[in-house]
Amino acid sequence: MVRIALAAAILVLVPSAAHADPADISAAARGVVRIVIVEEENGRLFPVSHGTGFAVTPERIITNAHVVAEARDDATLAIGIVPSDGGEPVYGRLIAYSPRNDLALIATTADMDLPPLTLAGNASVDSGPVVSIGYPFNVDAAQGLQMADFFRPQPPVKANGTLSGRRPSRRFDTLLHTASIARGSSGGPLVDECGRVLGVNSFGTNTGGPDAEFFFAVSMKELLPFLRANEITPRINSMPCRSLAELEAEERDRAEAAQRKAEAEQQASAEADARRRASMREDVRFAVMAERENGMALAFLLLVAALGAGGVAVWGHAAGASRQRAIAGGIALVALAGGVIAWLSRPAYAEIDDRLQDRLREEMASANAGVIDEGVVTGAAQCRLVPERSRVTGQAAASVQFDWDAGCVNGRTQYGLADGRWSRAFVPNEDAVVSVNSYDPDTGEYRNDRYLLGREAMAQARKARGSYKAPACPADEASARSFGERQKAVLSLLPQRPNERVVYDCDVAASSK
Repeated sequence: MVRIALAAAILVLVPSAAHADPADISAAARGVVRIVIVEEENGRLFPVSHGTGFAVTPERIITNAHVVAEARDDATLAIGIVPSDGGEPVYGRLIAYSPRNDLALIATTADMDLPPLTLAGNASVDSGPVVSIGYPFNVDAAQGLQMADFFRPQPPVKANGTLSGRRPSRRFDTLLHTASIARGSSGGPLVDECGRVLGVNSFGTNTGGPDAEFFFAVSMKELLPFLRANEITPRINSMPCRSLAELEAEERDRAEAAQRKAEAEQQASAEADARRRASMREDVRFAVMAERENGMALAFLLLVAALGAGGVAVWGHAAGASRQRAIAGGIALVALAGGVIAWLSRPAYAEIDDRLQDRLREEMASANAGVIDEGVVTGAAQCRLVPERSRVTGQAAASVQFDWDAGCVNGRTQYGLADGRWSRAFVPNEDAVVSVNSYDPDTGEYRNDRYLLGREAMAQARKARGSYKAPACPADEASARSFGERQKAVLSLLPQRPNERVVYDCDVAASSK
């Protein structure tokens, strides 16, 4: 029992291995193709051998040199390219061949618009989960596929494994891994959890016994120079591979932290305001008390003066000094009236609250006089990528220009308004990706969610997009709301989460409205 408990504790303490995101691997697999070496006889095509390749541009495919060696050396053989996600097979033309590092570059002879795979930049080659994507012949044989089936689109096989580090061979630099490959998998991509290419699968160990199997992939140190030497500029991504669930959890933590900070600042502001009001009230109370005391003192002095002048007036009356009596009497009356007025006009205690409110209103008016009400932010903006809030498996611009005017972007693209959110769904006819761009004019956040869809899903999205038209820019609010509702025909077809989320922070330079 002790040993069982100890083993359970060890299992709890040891972190479980991360697993590849199926959506990212499926997105990468869209650009994987079967390479078939074919021979023509009496007008019929016969497959001689096959391997795997993947797109680095819509019309350029990487594979192993040994996959196409037969076709290069025998003019009677041709190279066929069979897409994995539907579409017609086409012939390929060999444009670069490098047996030194087992790489070859093929050009399609007809438009295929393959989704190019992204290469991983600065990726760790020592350890971590990886996936091999390809067409192992033993799987085809186990399924009973005939040779003619090689010309029919089939989804590639995805095999999970781990990196075992760099292992340069005698001829070229390779990565060692445990993601199974077999005859037919050669030339397929070895990808990370985000579907980014780490290498080109080439060969495996041949133990012939119970020993562990390992496999080798041509590394980036070989692939990148080969592509650049052939004037291919691949898509490279050097950002960390993070899941969208992890990103959303961080967003929730960030929002909660911001809310806690705002609440703490609000409480601190309320306490400071209470202290300020108390201090102001004390100042007002002291001022009122001083005015009361001054009024009472003045009334007392004037009363004394009235009594003194009255005494002189009485003396002047007794002495028959009518002039002195008149002057003194007038002074006594004026002093008495002034004393009464000073007594009655002194502030009451109730004025403390009234004066305090007056002071607060004056202070607020003075503070508001120096504040510009931003309202809805509009105008030309420089939007900068926020890497810590983004998940990019392909490529993203570090900055974009963005001109917002009540739903109209850059003077030509109208966004729709639905559920309090401005957005625009883009469904291109060429690329196999749906982009949903959104903008929050209150915060200046511009976001691009990208869904990397298969052929059938893209066809449905294009059909839904064809059912409505975007209004001219700029549109009135009613048109923008109607457009926002119609866009839901596309949004309802998309997966729950995008493959990529690119967040930009827009710094608006123009004036506010």
